[in-house]
Amino acid sequence: MVDHKEEHTQRHNKLHSAANEKAVRPEPDGGGKNIVIGVLSVSTIGLLISTIVLGVGRGAAIDELNSSTEASTASSVSNVPDNKFFEIETIFKRGENTCADAKYEVSEALANVDCIHLPGPQAGENVTKGYQGGMEVDYVPNTEPYWKSSMCPVNVHWHLGSEHYSLGEYDENGNGPHGNIQLEAHSDNNDDYHDGGNSSMRSLKADDHHHVRGGFRCHHYDSADEKFTKDYEWKHCKEMEVGETYEVHWPHSAAGACGTVNQYQTPFYDGVFCNLGLEALVTLKPQQIANAVGVQGQVFTIVNDESYFYPDLIRGWVADGVDGMAQDIAYYTGSTTGTTRNNKICSAYAPITWQVDRKCHMISASSFDKLCYDMKLQRDDMGDDLHAHGARELVKDSLVANNMQRKLKNDNHHQRDGMNDEIKGDHDLTAAQMRHLRSQ
Repeated sequence: MVDHKEEHTQRHNKLHSAANEKAVRPEPDGGGKNIVIGVLSVSTIGLLISTIVLGVGRGAAIDELNSSTEASTASSVSNVPDNKFFEIETIFKRGENTCADAKYEVSEALANVDCIHLPGPQAGENVTKGYQGGMEVDYVPNTEPYWKSSMCPVNVHWHLGSEHYSLGEYDENGNGPHGNIQLEAHSDNNDDYHDGGNSSMRSLKADDHHHVRGGFRCHHYDSADEKFTKDYEWKHCKEMEVGETYEVHWPHSAAGACGTVNQYQTPFYDGVFCNLGLEALVTLKPQQIANAVGVQGQVFTIVNDESYFYPDLIRGWVADGVDGMAQDIAYYTGSTTGTTRNNKICSAYAPITWQVDRKCHMISASSFDKLCYDMKLQRDDMGDDLHAHGARELVKDSLVANNMQRKLKNDNHHQRDGMNDEIKGDHDLTAAQMRHLRSQ
């Protein structure tokens, strides 16, 4: 039998104990909860600080990497290849240079002569608008682009200063790192004439033993402008100098090895006469020679500024409306140039056509260096043309043909130059300059 009174008492005691226990136990959203939140907050801040420290460290590492990459890129970026070639003979180098020594077949017959026994008109001449030479000739220059006459460039080389004279562009009033040459004082005696003859021979940069005669300078040079004075690290050309004036020549010939690996030759005579022996040469009339052999001439001042970079000088002059390149051209018949000729000793390689840009242009040192690199790639060894050659003194009037023509780009006709009032109004001319511009 169950004692109901005792059962009631036990149930009461259990309920009372549970109530007391609940009163003593802390609430879950009280102090215990705050402790947990505090612990979590400290952990979060620590993690955040660690993240920031790692981020700063990573950023510094990236900056260092970027800086290193930029420095490496800056040192490697160049418009000019600087690779080393494999020291092996390629199949192209082993092939036969069919133009080698072509010069020697004709060199004796075309040796320099005393100008008294003048073989033909000479170069380089005054190409200023309005000038005409004093030698009467019955042939004319080839005024077409050379490729239209089946001619191709067979060489490229350049001279220190200009061999030609263009008033206001490359003349006695230009300047460069080593000054300029001057016209002679006016004289009525044409036989006593050596323009620029008072210029001293000077050493090319970095080689005190290589002396060449300098020609006229352009008007671009400014010693206060860094692009004319900052040294350039030449990789392929030799003894060249920023700020100097150079006249570049591209000899062309219809008898060259056009379109073959033998097209470019040093000396250029090998290229000009590659497929034309002496026996055939002597049968040609002067006009036929002028139609088949010619030179492009363009004058530059070198700057250390990559915005003036042109990558393909080996193919011929720069013909572009930018800076008026090859847009105002003088055409005449003349001869080969160089310092083995002057106004007493003349070249027998005449008459050949000259097409000369009357303007002077700025071009980057890297453009020349890229040209020299391309010259090194040819089958023939062009090493003797990787530096500037000396400039022939300006040819006196009596040795210059009277057939100079002028054409502006996009003109449909050529104009035979002659002295007129227009040229007199272009410049304030000195007596010496007037002598060079007179019509004969």
